[in-house]
Amino acid sequence: MSTGDISEPAGSPEAVVPVLAGEGISVRFGGIKALTDVSIEIPPRSIAGLIGPNGAGKSTLIGVLSGLIPPTSGRVRLAGVDVTSQPAHMRARRGMARTFQQPELFAGLSVREHLVLAWRIARKRSRLWTDLVLGRAWKPAGTAERDGVDRLLEGLSLQKLANAPVAGLPLGYSRLVEVGRALAASPRVVLLDEPLSGLNGDESEHLAGTLFELTSSEGVSFLLVDHDVDIVLDRSDTVTVLDFGQVIASGSPDQVRANERVRSAYLGDPVDGAAKAEETEDEHV
Repeated sequence: MSTGDISEPAGSPEAVVPVLAGEGISVRFGGIKALTDVSIEIPPRSIAGLIGPNGAGKSTLIGVLSGLIPPTSGRVRLAGVDVTSQPAHMRARRGMARTFQQPELFAGLSVREHLVLAWRIARKRSRLWTDLVLGRAWKPAGTAERDGVDRLLEGLSLQKLANAPVAGLPLGYSRLVEVGRALAASPRVVLLDEPLSGLNGDESEHLAGTLFELTSSEGVSFLLVDHDVDIVLDRSDTVTVLDFGQVIASGSPDQVRANERVRSAYLGDPVDGAAKAEETEDEHV
């Protein structure tokens, strides 16, 4: 796979331009503040984690970054280019892909056909009509397409299910298919909205490891949003923590783990909690 074709902005070749950045993002729904002055950066060839409790604003931020939700204020930049006013399909052409909390798949297609279709849409849009409407779909694949799809199937451990219809797959495997479909478009950055949900421990570790390998082998970056905090912290290069629509911590996984606001508001710290309990008891003695 090759990454999306995006022209780099002029500047020093040594400067590291985030593959995706949200700058001062705020979102209001009526009188409700969903996000307040949120900034996040995803470096090239990296995994950026995004965690926070339910209702923290994670899905809203993904919606803004992907172009489905307009920000009340703030900017979105894709490889340094301001795409705030561009819709989701234009951002996709610039190299952005995403998955959803609930897999959006075609029940009548097999696992392989989903990846083939995504591969062809990204490279041969003119074939969409013949593939889906005229019934002349699935002409013999070229070498690049066959090898690329096979590599995705192997990387996601879906080889044995390649010809199975997605309608009969468990939720966990449906999520893997959706991740594979996003990768088949050869994006520069993929926004993953709870991709580990429905997977068991081994499957989660395998998928997270695959994402890690893809950052090196394919040069793709990921925004990993999930409730499995341990895996997000273990596999991410940088982590941003949201709470009540605001960033309460951002940095390396170690910095986030050590952050007192994160430990008390989200991760919890039983040691500190025990110490506070002892202090309270002492005060009442």
